[in-house]
Amino acid sequence: MCIDYDHAKNPQTPDGPLAAIPVFFAGAKPQSLLDVGCGHGAWLGAAHRFGVLDVVGVDGLVVPDEQLLISPNLYREIFKQHDLTQPLKLGRRFDAVLCLEVAEHLDEKCAPVLIDSLVAHSDRVVFSAACPGQPGQHHVNCQWPSYWQKLFNERGYVCTDEIRSRIWNDERIGPWYRQNVFAARRDSGHAGREPRISSILHPDVCSGIVEGAVTSEFPKIMNKIEQGRLPFRWYVRCFFKAAWRKFLRRFCK
Repeated sequence: MCIDYDHAKNPQTPDGPLAAIPVFFAGAKPQSLLDVGCGHGAWLGAAHRFGVLDVVGVDGLVVPDEQLLISPNLYREIFKQHDLTQPLKLGRRFDAVLCLEVAEHLDEKCAPVLIDSLVAHSDRVVFSAACPGQPGQHHVNCQWPSYWQKLFNERGYVCTDEIRSRIWNDERIGPWYRQNVFAARRDSGHAGREPRISSILHPDVCSGIVEGAVTSEFPKIMNKIEQGRLPFRWYVRCFFKAAWRKFLRRFCK
């Protein structure tokens, strides 16, 4: 399945991952890590610099060398192309799995498949996905964290969002990560009993949502105006109000 996504339109820098990885794994550095939806390789590179030497990246698209944020030689050595709408089976497990801002690009029917792929490879997952209204390419399944939390719970994982508070104000890290990230760990005895992860908006993401909503709704509003679909009184009031403002601008400067 070909996802309509172009990594070149989503430029990144290594600064955010380099700042975030030590926080994600504070006190428990993994020896091996899988990044599902690795894109430019920024998170793989950050994990490698953090001292995680056994890293593997998976993505549905191959990124050209000139767009990579990791050594092209290392990328070719550790990268595996895979259609993420299908089950991922690498035949091994990792100390930790990353899946950051990936799930929203897959149809909702693929959500359980993706979560199955993550938990099949580790007892510890760091996850984030776009919230409803969050702008971006091919955002077809934007959900609040509790939606994903439920899927993890059904597979015996407990979810916590303690990471969010630790990176919330770090401007080096993309605001969508600071808003959406949470950790899931295997604990079948307590899965589903933990508090629900709150649906919150980071101010920097909120401004983008508002701008995106205005941009997307404007053509719809203009179409309604041009097709005469608004109430008659609206056109009358708008005409006289606009004419009066035009008069003031023209003769009362």
